[in-house]
Amino acid sequence: MASLNDIRSQFLNYYGTHDHAIWPSAPLVPDNDPTLLFVNAGMVPFKDYFTGSLKPEATRATTSQKCVRAGGKHNDLDNVGYTARHHTFFEMLGNFSFGDYFKEQAISHAWNMVTKEFGLPKEKLLVTVFHTDDEAYDLWKKIAGLPDDRIIRIATSDNFWAMGDTGPCGPCSEIFYDHGDHIPGGPPGTPEEDGDRFIEIWNLVFMQYERFADGREQPLPKPSIDTGMGLERITTILQGVHDNYDIDLFKTLIGASVELTGVKAEGEAKFSHRVIADHLRSCSFLMADGVSPSNEGRGYVLRRIMRRAMRHAHLLGAKDPLMHRLVPTLVQEMGGAYDELNRAKASITATFEQEEERFRRTLGRGTALLEGAISDLSKGGKLDGETAFKLYDTYGFPIDLTQDALRAKGLGIDLEGFDAAMERQKTQSREGGFASGDQATDDVWNKAKDEAGDSVFTGYEFLTTEQDIKVLVQDGVRVESAQSGPVMFLTSETPFYAESGGQAGDKGVATFENGAEIKIKDVQKKAGGLHVHIGDLEGSVDIGDSAKISVDSRNRETTKHNHSATHLLHEALRRVLGEHVAQKGQMVDGERIRFDISHGQAITREELAKVEDQVNEIIQQNSPAITQLMSPDDAIKAGALALFGEKYGDEVRVLSLGEDPEGGAKAYSVELCGGTHVARTGDISLFKIVNEGAVAAGIRRVEAVTGEVARRYLEDQAGLTRKAADILKTRPEDVPERIETLLADRKRLEGELAEAKKQIALGGGGGAASAEEINGVKVMAKVLDGVSGKDLRSMMNEQLDALGSGIVAFVAKDAGKVAVGVAVSDDLVGKYSASDLVNVGAPLVDGRGGGKPGMAQAGGSKPEGADDALAAIKTAI
Repeated sequence: MASLNDIRSQFLNYYGTHDHAIWPSAPLVPDNDPTLLFVNAGMVPFKDYFTGSLKPEATRATTSQKCVRAGGKHNDLDNVGYTARHHTFFEMLGNFSFGDYFKEQAISHAWNMVTKEFGLPKEKLLVTVFHTDDEAYDLWKKIAGLPDDRIIRIATSDNFWAMGDTGPCGPCSEIFYDHGDHIPGGPPGTPEEDGDRFIEIWNLVFMQYERFADGREQPLPKPSIDTGMGLERITTILQGVHDNYDIDLFKTLIGASVELTGVKAEGEAKFSHRVIADHLRSCSFLMADGVSPSNEGRGYVLRRIMRRAMRHAHLLGAKDPLMHRLVPTLVQEMGGAYDELNRAKASITATFEQEEERFRRTLGRGTALLEGAISDLSKGGKLDGETAFKLYDTYGFPIDLTQDALRAKGLGIDLEGFDAAMERQKTQSREGGFASGDQATDDVWNKAKDEAGDSVFTGYEFLTTEQDIKVLVQDGVRVESAQSGPVMFLTSETPFYAESGGQAGDKGVATFENGAEIKIKDVQKKAGGLHVHIGDLEGSVDIGDSAKISVDSRNRETTKHNHSATHLLHEALRRVLGEHVAQKGQMVDGERIRFDISHGQAITREELAKVEDQVNEIIQQNSPAITQLMSPDDAIKAGALALFGEKYGDEVRVLSLGEDPEGGAKAYSVELCGGTHVARTGDISLFKIVNEGAVAAGIRRVEAVTGEVARRYLEDQAGLTRKAADILKTRPEDVPERIETLLADRKRLEGELAEAKKQIALGGGGGAASAEEINGVKVMAKVLDGVSGKDLRSMMNEQLDALGSGIVAFVAKDAGKVAVGVAVSDDLVGKYSASDLVNVGAPLVDGRGGGKPGMAQAGGSKPEGADDALAAIKTAI
């Protein structure tokens, strides 16, 4: 029996031998469509090729593309685990033609693939075509020899694909497999088509038209092919089963879940194991592609998938965090095809464990709130939207998880109420969502790339060059001439580094013979490989004008120091904190380093000191920085660190820094990086961490400085110490001890002062001697001047202890505020309630509060009502 891994290879190899470039899967975070959360179909990475805004490197390609559908329009999360074919993560096998072959070859290849390569019996297959696509109909008859009743014309949009309201579009042809008459369901186009007997396995899209806003469609000059076959679906057929969760991959993952939980995959537990296996894949691949759990955007989608899996682990009775213990099994099964899993294994494992421990802490409280809220609901009822939102906002229960929990009880959710509550929260931050960006400007740069190709970066060797202006953009529009104001421009070559890899774009100036000048304040990459200069123009320039463009050498030099130091920082953090540490973001410029890592707790002062020591030790070696060019695969095999989710070209720069203090031939730090760096580690001079803190759950940020900035920082810190020593009239080295002495004295004096104030307020005494008897009960009742509300509880406890049996009632006034407090001894709680007595007096000081029958307190804002409040409490007693 062929394994899922075998079937993937068989598909790719077939098309590879038929002149298709075998391209690796793109990361799950799309780099060509900011409107998408994740890549959700095999064609997404090729979108710009189909629209014609970019030219492909090859006219034929084949891939097995990672896809996630768990958010936005394509959201399969609710069904995952409960149906035979829904997944959050899946692989889409596909072959693509960018203006090369069309329908005849696409159909011929597909038929050969399914019948000859995969060996599916012809009588088990049928196809659909768009109802007006006679060409496809005739080709299926000619190539496959299928009878008329197994070539079904479909008139709906199911068999016509469009990229959007406008743009490339065309008819589809789908291949279906008949699982047999023992399974309910009819062929496509019939009333019974929703059954599970006939399953679509492959969709061939014939992109042959351009659709315009007025509804017109005209033939494309170069029609193209886009196909998609679900790897899990075809594996199901080839392994002789009907349910995706019965294929070898899922059997292994579910088997590991069963072994670790001790619960068989039977009854309701079967669905929980399936959810865990599916979500293990999607979460692990998202983390391997650089997504971290958070409360917004992609990170929120990841977190809700994780928490749904974790809830099912809880339902199975897993007493300890489960998901992180399943990661090795997944890596063993899929790491051969996707090396990013191997590289990110430690980070994925640590993140799963941290998230599950965090979720377990809130699960009990959230579940108690949910159970209380639905206790009076009958079957078919709905949880109110405000409670559902509170579960989401306070306890971290994604709405899907709450729906999951209620579904088993036959209950629903008031989704309109939930959405309204969510909308209120988002009112102040709508701009933080996924926007499509300035599409018109993007199209300008895509077209420019087609005309002139990528920019040539010369900044590794030079900081100045003379170049003609090739493209000018002002106010988002390509122009022939630009006047004073903000402007963007492009040259064929440039020494300016464009922001990428966490290194800021260079700054500098462009000067022209006519006296015009552009102060370049940033450089950004557009259309993948264009270095677009962004700045402010004084004067006027035209296309074709020659410019002397010069990088700010001082800013570049300090940026190089900071970037190289960041590589050393990354390695030091991994060595001190553990291999789970993974870079989650960085920005280095000419001022400082900002470096984000995956780590579940604060980094201690001792750990930070070790990191600093390691980095400075490598700096002091003054060893040469070594840069090599090689393929990404060779670089990673050689031990170079690569960023999760980063897309690398055919050739990468590998930077090696320092000599490993632990010995061996390997350098201290080896990373893939296209940034600019020092010639020797000693150029960095000095490294100092200035701040460390959390930026998100499981993500820590380290900020640091180098060189002259670090020296000035240390000098400033020393100056502060000297100033403190002068004030304290001691030596700088004795400042800590002196401060500790002063703080101890202050604490002692504050305690003595508080005690004195209590005694003064109580008239020098208290307890039984100062109590009066009301209704047969000893009552200690006073208005206390100069006593704050925070001191009331301890004073009431002291006086109640002195009374033994009785009631203490105090109204405290201090700094314009008033507090009412009542304490009742245990033997009187059944007759008197401190909470009730407080609420008698609180309104008279414009206050409100509450507490327990034995102790209660309220705050108010009307001190002049203190005497009346106390009198009311005494009257109530």
